Amino acid sequence: MNTHTVYSPLYPAQSRFATIRGLRLHMLVWGDLAKATPAAPLLVLAHGWMDVGASFQFMVDALRARPGWRDRPIMALDWRGFGQSDASGADSYWFADYLADLDCLLDELSPGLPIDLLGHSMGGNAVMLYAGLRPQRIRRLINVEGFGMPATEPDEAPARFEKWIDELKQPARLKDYPDLAGVAERLKANNPRLRADFALWLAGHWSHQEGGRFVIRADPAHKRPQPLLYRVPEVLAFFRRITAPVLFIEGDQTMYFFLFNGKYDRAQFEERAKAVPDVRIQTIQNAGHMVHHDQPEALAALVADFLQAS
Repeated sequence: MNTHTVYSPLYPAQSRFATIRGLRLHMLVWGDLAKATPAAPLLVLAHGWMDVGASFQFMVDALRARPGWRDRPIMALDWRGFGQSDASGADSYWFADYLADLDCLLDELSPGLPIDLLGHSMGGNAVMLYAGLRPQRIRRLINVEGFGMPATEPDEAPARFEKWIDELKQPARLKDYPDLAGVAERLKANNPRLRADFALWLAGHWSHQEGGRFVIRADPAHKRPQPLLYRVPEVLAFFRRITAPVLFIEGDQTMYFFLFNGKYDRAQFEERAKAVPDVRIQTIQNAGHMVHHDQPEALAALVADFLQAS
């Protein structure tokens, strides 16, 4: 792999920063945010765990090429502790902070106009909660592979807290790499479907250089386990409050449910989805969990059709 294989964005983004709740958060912006309208509002993109906002560049390029999308305002954020956003300085990261950061950010970027909101994986879970928290702020919602987590029981709490406290006593670390090619190979190991030119371009956004080595742009504290329980009844209470139409998009080759050794399956996901008042599910062929990398054109087509529907 060499520099001649690097992807070249068709529609490069502009970097912007905003100080939110004492942290400097980074965004990538396409278009003029001031040109948002009720019929074509700001589209906000929220990435997943151990990812960055730049991860959506391939989908945005495909979206921008579609009729009516050349000038549509789009923003992809870096969650706190990821990409170029500040780390929180805390021992762990919490969904409550993601929701509060997003709410405060929208106060600045779209104070009087509902937005369209898309999240992938962890970001998909976050945007579902946010749409139930602030239903009036969301015109349409897209969840890409944000399936949720296995249900937990109260008896699990002591062991989870014990594990969390024990791991707090050990320094959290992320692996580093000798060069961008090494970072790109790591990305391809995570997702063998990832194109080589995509991987090398992403490597430059997913990592930065420190002391001659390339380090992932993420606070190592993200690797620590969460002590809090995943309470499905609480999650469903958020889902029931969603008023926006919801599109759930999955890859036909997703391996998501294999992560949980039978503790969480597709039937459970489908049962939870019934709590969302207006939801439809679409599947993209030849795509795994990283749908926006595997099939950006197909994803862009579904996104455009859903957001432009009357």
